[in-house]
Amino acid sequence: MTKYNKEFFQNKIILAPMVRMNTLPFRLLALDYGADIVYSEEIIDHKLLKNMLDTIDYIDTSDGSLIFRTCSREKNKIIFQIGTSDAERAAQAASIIENDVAGIDVNMGCPKHFSVSGGMGAALLSNISKASNIIQQIRNKVNVPITCKIRILENDQETINFCKVMKENGVSAIAVHGRTVKERPYHRNRNSVIANIAKTVTVPIIANGGSNTIETYEDIIKFKADTNCSSVMLARSAQNNPSVFRKSGKLPLDEVIKSFLKYAIHFDNCFPNTKYCIQSMLKELQNTPKGKLFLESQNLEEICDLWNLGEIYHQKENEFKSKGLHFQCDILFNHQRKKFKSNLDSVLTLHCSFIRSKFTLDSDLPKNVLLKYSQKYKNAAPKYQTKHTDKLFQSTVTFNNQKYSSTFWEKNKKSAEQGAAIVCLCYLKVYNETELKSKGIII
Repeated sequence: MTKYNKEFFQNKIILAPMVRMNTLPFRLLALDYGADIVYSEEIIDHKLLKNMLDTIDYIDTSDGSLIFRTCSREKNKIIFQIGTSDAERAAQAASIIENDVAGIDVNMGCPKHFSVSGGMGAALLSNISKASNIIQQIRNKVNVPITCKIRILENDQETINFCKVMKENGVSAIAVHGRTVKERPYHRNRNSVIANIAKTVTVPIIANGGSNTIETYEDIIKFKADTNCSSVMLARSAQNNPSVFRKSGKLPLDEVIKSFLKYAIHFDNCFPNTKYCIQSMLKELQNTPKGKLFLESQNLEEICDLWNLGEIYHQKENEFKSKGLHFQCDILFNHQRKKFKSNLDSVLTLHCSFIRSKFTLDSDLPKNVLLKYSQKYKNAAPKYQTKHTDKLFQSTVTFNNQKYSSTFWEKNKKSAEQGAAIVCLCYLKVYNETELKSKGIII
């Protein structure tokens, strides 16, 4: 593949980079269902620079955690996304990974505070000189195509100018999300703006942001036509059911989850990530009897049993044992959970999940209810402490010198704090446990 291979990005349907979703099993599943190119989740450049075990697994040797895993099957289809604010560091990271991927993407569109506050992601949209230098440095260091993923700016012409500068600095394609940094999924994706960029900028433009209107393969083709782009990129619609890539139509979700689990077993995927991906696919189905059992699961074996894959799990487990190995990701997660619990002195716990839809008003949110309770009885305000492992979060709230925590691991810090507040309110008898159990909040 040459440095400026633009044909690679023509007429493709692409899996967009999504945090925690785009690990190897999910990427392979998307390829199974018809995706032409798959992006990795964003990997921060300095993490990659620290450690490399071999050409397949990139490991953080400080704690043994897996940074990135790939395989030969996706080598010519995987675009590795880097989060960076430093051109030299980005170029070094890209040079480490280039032999195992089809291309390198620089994240210039992530609006999250973590990225922007560190000068990464969408922060680069307002610093075109730094963005240009990053592309130049990577371009001079590697021989695979370089792309960038952006959001549109408030001014359409500024977006076009930004894209033109990126093209001049050597990108082979640009993925454009049709919302500004301040806009969220419920805002309309500006397809006409993307179409104007595609007409004006002489580099393949990949349209992104249309998941709200995409339920079928035919919707994908319509989105491509509406944006007049070279290719299209899917995020949330693929997250909900990756078989959306199939020309012949989506498969039942249970069948998709079973296929995903087979990959998770085969590649010894980290249990928290496996659970997160399935949870993202299940959505409201988490409130079904099977969904509730899934939420209670604490290891990969328990999840596999729910989808009748216990035999396959144990076959792989025996294969590992025969080689003197174990499912390391399960072991690591259980160890970290145990370590976290041991640091909590006299903690009152319940196994509960924060389900946002069960709390209609902001004033009804558990943290707000607990704060009002403390003010009513003139107690000190509750204090929250949160720890995480593989981007799963568990919080402890201290109130009146007593600690409370949910044993359920949440997908983000805010939900974990709400979960801890629920536990506290249950012990204070503000919440009725029986009622919360009927709603699926207490598991």
